[in-house]
Amino acid sequence: MEITLDLIESHGLTTEEYEQIRKRLGREPNLTELGIFSVMWSEHCSYKSSRLHLKKLPTQGPQVLQGPGENAGVIDIGDGLAAVFKMESHNHPSFIEPYEGAATGVGGIIRDIFTMGARPIALLNSLRFGPLEDTANQLIMEGVVAGIAGYGNCIGIPTVGGEIQFQEAYSHNPLVNVFCLGIAPAHEIFLARASGVGNALIYVGAKTGRDGIHGVTMASEEFSEDSESKRPNVQVGDPFLEKLLLEACLEAMKTGAVVGIQDMGGAGLTCSTCEMGSRGEVGVEIELARVPQREEKMTPYEIMLSESQERMLLVAEKGRQEEVLEIFQKWDLDAVVIGEVSEGHDLTVYDQGSKIAQMPNKALTEEAPVYDRPAQRPAYLDELPRWQDLDFPEPSDYNTLLQEIVSSPHLCSRRWVFQQYDHMVQTNTAILPGSDAAVLRLKGTSSGLAVSLDGNSRYTYLDPRMGAMLAVAESCRNVVCCGARPLGATNCLNFGSPENPEVMWQFIESVEGISQACEVFATPITGGNVSFYNETNGAAILPTPILGIVGKLEDLKQIRESFFQKVGDSVYLLGETRAELGGSAYLEHLGLPLSGPCPALDLNQEKALQDKLLDLIALECIESAHDVSEGGLLLSLAECCFPRTLGLTMEASTPLRPDHYLLSESPSRIVVSVRKEKEEEFLKRVSDLDVHKLGEVTDEIFQVSVNEQSLISVPITRIFQVWNSFLDGVFEH
Repeated sequence: MEITLDLIESHGLTTEEYEQIRKRLGREPNLTELGIFSVMWSEHCSYKSSRLHLKKLPTQGPQVLQGPGENAGVIDIGDGLAAVFKMESHNHPSFIEPYEGAATGVGGIIRDIFTMGARPIALLNSLRFGPLEDTANQLIMEGVVAGIAGYGNCIGIPTVGGEIQFQEAYSHNPLVNVFCLGIAPAHEIFLARASGVGNALIYVGAKTGRDGIHGVTMASEEFSEDSESKRPNVQVGDPFLEKLLLEACLEAMKTGAVVGIQDMGGAGLTCSTCEMGSRGEVGVEIELARVPQREEKMTPYEIMLSESQERMLLVAEKGRQEEVLEIFQKWDLDAVVIGEVSEGHDLTVYDQGSKIAQMPNKALTEEAPVYDRPAQRPAYLDELPRWQDLDFPEPSDYNTLLQEIVSSPHLCSRRWVFQQYDHMVQTNTAILPGSDAAVLRLKGTSSGLAVSLDGNSRYTYLDPRMGAMLAVAESCRNVVCCGARPLGATNCLNFGSPENPEVMWQFIESVEGISQACEVFATPITGGNVSFYNETNGAAILPTPILGIVGKLEDLKQIRESFFQKVGDSVYLLGETRAELGGSAYLEHLGLPLSGPCPALDLNQEKALQDKLLDLIALECIESAHDVSEGGLLLSLAECCFPRTLGLTMEASTPLRPDHYLLSESPSRIVVSVRKEKEEEFLKRVSDLDVHKLGEVTDEIFQVSVNEQSLISVPITRIFQVWNSFLDGVFEH
């Protein structure tokens, strides 16, 4: 087939990139080679617009066993164990086909974890949708949640937490970011590297079909009116088959016969072969006629680019391949030797004995184009209103305001979502979904792991660097509130087109903010994902960096829940409340325009607060801890009361207007409850902090007074009911 300009463009390549391909090969590529280069040089696989800037992120630390560059990051958590974790996006597929897009996103991130030799023990997710008043957004959310539940529940991995936000910018660009955590022996980590000339390449798992062809290319371009036609690019998952694959892979790894292993995810067989060869600096030869196929007359192009799910590529020691094959046959899975590790450094593809493609592995991977794209501070930043200039009166009825706040889409209970997830399977879940962070017990030890995902796109729109720092700080704070010390981080960076200089500026600033914050919190980035081109018809999403933090509790007995424990405990606020309503949920609730500035964060002050809280927990000075973030102090206090339907009597004094005080989103604040007999010691320990006594836990009435003015007095059960039932009302159909 003649390679035309239209064909090159349809593969997502520029004419300049095509010329680079010709130079690397020293000839014209054929169609199969063009397809292979197109997927490997796509934004999704090559990170060609972000790689230059991602190098700024801190990736090293004494606890890091494996940083970026492998299927997942690995940190040492003691007791001979390692935590293996990563976060990935499946945004584009989830817009086109919400159920399968979300489900296969879950399947893909699970494979990334067990590919490293770890048993997955938990899933979390970070989701973004358009306003729920729009039926189309309801259908997307319903499909995405069902897809996440369907895959995670069936494979037997608990979904233990996450977060959701709603903005108009996500109406045609939902975000589905999925996190998975696994546990492995620290000295038995497997890498995606081929080695040992003559070693066998074994294809295992599902048969190859035509689903998902050019899925990564689709994920590397913006949507338009004809995006519906891209449904064939969305993969179809089978969680029951993946469960068999998981168990078979872990069993095969224990034999010692497996040298390397790679998931066939984005770009399928193409990606797994050339990446393993490149990392191992060896050649790879495969015979496509041996690849298990579920459809007739598939071409080499289709086999190499298929993104059919639940497939892996293993490198087995020469002479021991039968040992590996028998294990997969026992689990009733396809397992076939399709090639071998070879001399040289090329990916060589045969079909029925005829060579149909040959390319240098590094030309497809490490030597893919890297762009230093133009970046320009967005003009909108100079046009944003200041929240202080907005004209909104103080509420006349704070009881009504409270009910409206807790029943808003941003701040209401996520129970409708969580109840669809099996969060107790494997019996490791120590804190149920809805708390500040998820906590998993490490069986056989007295310790546990805490995980939190966070991000606030309104903040990053107003100030990308500060917004990203705030995301890291909040995720760390959530982990600390449970009693865990943050150890490592992963991220999912969701943005519009990198070809837009203003989007590129947002991205660069966000990376700088993450880098600064992770340095202070000693949480190196161990891996992650960049998702560009999240826009439809030129309208981009808000910049949305999502941070995932993993921390360790040395003793599970010291877990602290986010809600009040018993009547009579004193309630304190650690940290200073300033008039900071820029980008707040309160202003959005009032229907006011997105206004700056976003809250300001002092990283060192935040770190000192978190360290102090860990000390207080270790000394058993506090009973509960809950961070103050979206919805301000008012929402945090209500959430502290909800689980046990306890009340609160609060009396505060402030120079701020009462609604500004109650709904400010100043960072570095934590609500704690303290037993009366521990109060004196607590106050001594926090004498170097900004501390305010708010009141005490009561039976059932939620009462708030500010500056000696009674503002709220309402049964907590009434507030709980409206908070807990909002999403039920939306999805009653």
